[in-house]
Amino acid sequence: MVDNRYVTLKIVLDPASGTAPYEQLRAQISELARSGALPVGFRLPTVRGFAEELGLAANTVAKAYRALETDGVIETRGRNGTFVAAAGEAADRHAASAAREYAEQARRLGLSRAEALSLAEEVVRAAYAAH
Repeated sequence: MVDNRYVTLKIVLDPASGTAPYEQLRAQISELARSGALPVGFRLPTVRGFAEELGLAANTVAKAYRALETDGVIETRGRNGTFVAAAGEAADRHAASAAREYAEQARRLGLSRAEALSLAEEVVRAAYAAH
């Protein structure tokens, strides 16, 4: 476990953003974990405590935590709390799995390699432009 006294978790939510608060929170924690700013083993605040600190409903923080756990960025250890997992490796594995599924589906649909890559690039471009 990492000594939290030496790491600062700074989250800034933009109420005017078109992005839902839980998604803003999820994205920021994910990026902090992937960049190493939140090290593996860092203990995250409790759902209720974090919700209070951020001025959000507890369900909003819980939703972000569930998404992060699904993505492999964090792990909950029962009553011991929620911690940053080895996010980079987990995220890479999830992305590779999704890419593999897409490639297999595109091949089954009869798309050429160039068509599949072109469609994937359009979707990725649109997803990154939206954020």
